[in-house]
Amino acid sequence: MRLAFVSPLPPAPTGVADYAAGLLAELRRHAQVDVLTEARAGYDNALYHLGNNPLHLPAYRAALAEPGVAVLHDAVLHHFLLGTLDERAYIEEFVYNYGEWMRDLGRELWRSRSRSSSDRRYFQYPLLRRVVDRSRAVVVHNPGARRIVEAVVPGKQVAEIPHYFISRALPGEAPRTRERLGIGAEEIVIGTFGYLRDSMRMRSILKALPAVPRARFLLVGEFVSADLERSLAPLLAACGVIRTGHVSEDEFWRLAEITDIVVNLRDPSAGETSGIGIKMMGIGKPVLVTAGEETAAFPELAVIRIDPGEAEVEMLAEYLRALAGSEEMRREIGRRAAQHIAENHTLERAAKMYLDLVAETTIHNFR
Repeated sequence: MRLAFVSPLPPAPTGVADYAAGLLAELRRHAQVDVLTEARAGYDNALYHLGNNPLHLPAYRAALAEPGVAVLHDAVLHHFLLGTLDERAYIEEFVYNYGEWMRDLGRELWRSRSRSSSDRRYFQYPLLRRVVDRSRAVVVHNPGARRIVEAVVPGKQVAEIPHYFISRALPGEAPRTRERLGIGAEEIVIGTFGYLRDSMRMRSILKALPAVPRARFLLVGEFVSADLERSLAPLLAACGVIRTGHVSEDEFWRLAEITDIVVNLRDPSAGETSGIGIKMMGIGKPVLVTAGEETAAFPELAVIRIDPGEAEVEMLAEYLRALAGSEEMRREIGRRAAQHIAENHTLERAAKMYLDLVAETTIHNFR
């Protein structure tokens, strides 16, 4: 089987690039897989990795030009299309997805696009129809994303492939790392990792932190919006946050090693599964996630679920305080998390599911 593979790859600043690189290496153990940057005929099938930002434009164009399997790392492409289309094309795309009677709403959303990171309407209209229509099948990573895709094009073949985790040994440098960052021996490290945006609920986290005694907040990653960073400046200063900015892979694992509790919220959600959340569960960290379809596959007590809405800050404070005060609770939730990931999220299992799907939908079956 000859398989085309179009995706951002390292060092592109997106988690999809890291995911794609690991999957690519495993797929190449079983099939001929060529990395392309544009559509090309002559392959049995293709995997197009798509996410909700402009880095995925080559894969999106290729998926439309030469249909294959679309891998939706986000089940909302609205923000991606806002960033790659002009006004006329965006409004026509909105009409293609939702009908002529929605043209005025498309115009309104274009005019209000500066609020797209926090306005829930941009998440309620995922703008998936064109690429889903064109694809032979669609891959998603969680039940919430599956529901979104199946609602867009009923009857489309959708495969839910768990986001994989590659097991690795931690650096074994925790005391040195804590000392370097000025973290006391008795302090609890609460961490949030990734590209920091409105939907990661930074304001709620920062409001909850003062309720947690002996806590330090480790913020690893860059803000995607300077406006968001400025708006949070007073809270960031008041909480004594340790900020690292973007870090190397090795430093990421050093920081993961010293983190006692991980906060990995998404609201509104774009139907994504957090690769960082999977990594943290895989190494046995207790992870707080937003309750919803995207996290529904995780067993009870393998994660802590935080309800979105008015009670979010109160729930965060309560659970963070409880976890900070109980090493046994942290250890047990982390153990359950690591067990679930080890049993369900291996790279080998994910790669086999991909290979089975591309074989089932290969071009020979369409002749």
